[in-house]
Amino acid sequence: MKSTLSHLAALACASVSLHAATSGDQPNILVIVSDDHGYEDVGFQGCKDIPTPHLDRLAAEGVHCTNGYVSHPFCSPSRAGLLTGRYQHRFGHERNPFYNPQDHREGLPMTEHLLPEFLAKAGYTTGWVGKWHLGAAPEFWPQNRGFAETFGFIGGGHKYINWTVNPKVEYTVPIERNGKPVEVTEHLTTAFGNEAAAFVKRHADSPWFLYLAFNAPHTPHEPTPERLERFASITDKTRRAYAAQVSLLDDAIGVALEALRESGQDANTLVFFFSDNGGPIHVNGSSNDPLRDGKGSAYEGGVRVPFVVKWPAKLAAGTQYDLPVSALDVFATSLAVAGAEMPSDRTYDSVNLLPHLFGEQSAPPHDLLFWRSGPTHGVRGGDWKLVSTGPDVHELYQLRADIGEENDLSTANTDQLNRLKTVFTEWEQGTIPPAFPGAPGRKGKKKAKEKNP
Repeated sequence: MKSTLSHLAALACASVSLHAATSGDQPNILVIVSDDHGYEDVGFQGCKDIPTPHLDRLAAEGVHCTNGYVSHPFCSPSRAGLLTGRYQHRFGHERNPFYNPQDHREGLPMTEHLLPEFLAKAGYTTGWVGKWHLGAAPEFWPQNRGFAETFGFIGGGHKYINWTVNPKVEYTVPIERNGKPVEVTEHLTTAFGNEAAAFVKRHADSPWFLYLAFNAPHTPHEPTPERLERFASITDKTRRAYAAQVSLLDDAIGVALEALRESGQDANTLVFFFSDNGGPIHVNGSSNDPLRDGKGSAYEGGVRVPFVVKWPAKLAAGTQYDLPVSALDVFATSLAVAGAEMPSDRTYDSVNLLPHLFGEQSAPPHDLLFWRSGPTHGVRGGDWKLVSTGPDVHELYQLRADIGEENDLSTANTDQLNRLKTVFTEWEQGTIPPAFPGAPGRKGKKKAKEKNP
């Protein structure tokens, strides 16, 4: 169901937008990804103790996708999926790569072609700012995967303030601009927002694609003292530090979005925002309420995330889309607005969301969505979802009535259970085993039956 989609306004611009995508009037594309961000922890999802005015404005000016998903419950595989438009299991990127610049297996396989490569051929200037986490060996670096301008760190995480650079330690590697180390004196999240704003203003006269990939609010919690003081009313110390990190993230995103407005590019910029996975609720103080569990899990709390799409020139503001969408869809949607053909050399799982968000397509973008992380897997088909936490442990939930996955219906609905088990088995035939060992301790999460407290 598409509720409050303002069909008339959306349909009025639909034909215009499709013409624009083939007439040279290419929109800019900004993809903003937060890291380990709780489902509830933005104002437009109901958060009360962490103000996020900039993200709330983004949602108010765009389309709030209430059933937005990522394709994996861990950081690196999720990011590999969105940049390739393919389930990462198809090319073995099922684990977080171990940080080792001398290891030529641990990274997004070089056989895969990334979104910026296609957009560069379509005339876009391509940029990456933030966290990479797709391989530390030089061939995996963003400047070798289609990004013309780069700023950030190569590993899976980083300290935010007062670090001593050590290129051998993942969280203290140099921050690099176009492959050369640079000094960063401000909070790293702030630096990423400022760098994104500079990119936006620098390329105001030609189409661009920017992948703004934050590491906030991933640990370590290192907010500025001033920002931490703002949340003194939160008694839980971990939650308080997390709140301060989210607030800094929101401000940094606000800086990038304000650059669009100041430079006159806001109307013709397609913006995506989502987290790379659910919040690790027992680690960083995040909340995934009302969802079950968190990062690393195939339950909703691991894979369902805050998700917004905005394009003021084409999409009606303040609308809501209630059918399942995926971060995988960034790929096909971006190529569509750029006027570029979808490649056909391999299986792609990405869907162009525009006809669905315009109201031209009433069918869901995805009949089925899949997740697999080690022995844990899940599949959603319509409102039904199968979650398996082991070879012979299968649970079934009806999400429309039970978003918190509290009532296992597997014994009462064996037909639905067997249907989803069958389609998952069929999907797995198009996947391969993990292509690299991955970082120790990051291959999976222990089972967690409780809801987020």
